[in-house]
Amino acid sequence: MEEIKVLIVEDEKKIADSIAKGLRELDYHVETAYDGKIGLRVYENGDFNLVITDINLPGINGYELCRIIRSRNQQIPIIMLTALSTTDDKIEGFDAGADDYMVKPFEFKELIVRIRALLKRTLNQQLPTGNILKVADLELNVDSKEVTRSGSLSALRPRNSSCLSTS
Repeated sequence: MEEIKVLIVEDEKKIADSIAKGLRELDYHVETAYDGKIGLRVYENGDFNLVITDINLPGINGYELCRIIRSRNQQIPIIMLTALSTTDDKIEGFDAGADDYMVKPFEFKELIVRIRALLKRTLNQQLPTGNILKVADLELNVDSKEVTRSGSLSALRPRNSSCLSTS
């Protein structure tokens, strides 16, 4: 699977860094910008697969940033992640070109599911879903019971059930 590059444009450093850390743990390549102007500059100098942006940003606000990015790339998924929660805010976000809109506070797991759904459509590839445990070249999908080592997939079979205790 190719490296997936995500740009986070969020002026609340703690939130931006937390999202970036979580995405890096899932093997995404992440760059962050803490204002809209820098976010646009970083976007123009990178080849990103997805953008996550706040709306209330110094420099260029998230609506305008979204419009600019959308005018240059019709395909890139854009998620607005913001405290603005009215229906009018959401409509303006979608009208600016956002593909998704999440209101803070949010669950990181939900953000990941939304990222996967958008990337699945735009990258035309099957992204891993479920609880993934990774060590070196070994991956275990706890939900699907599949193990991958160096790209080779095999299913796990249940062990002898007599070793399980029911008490």
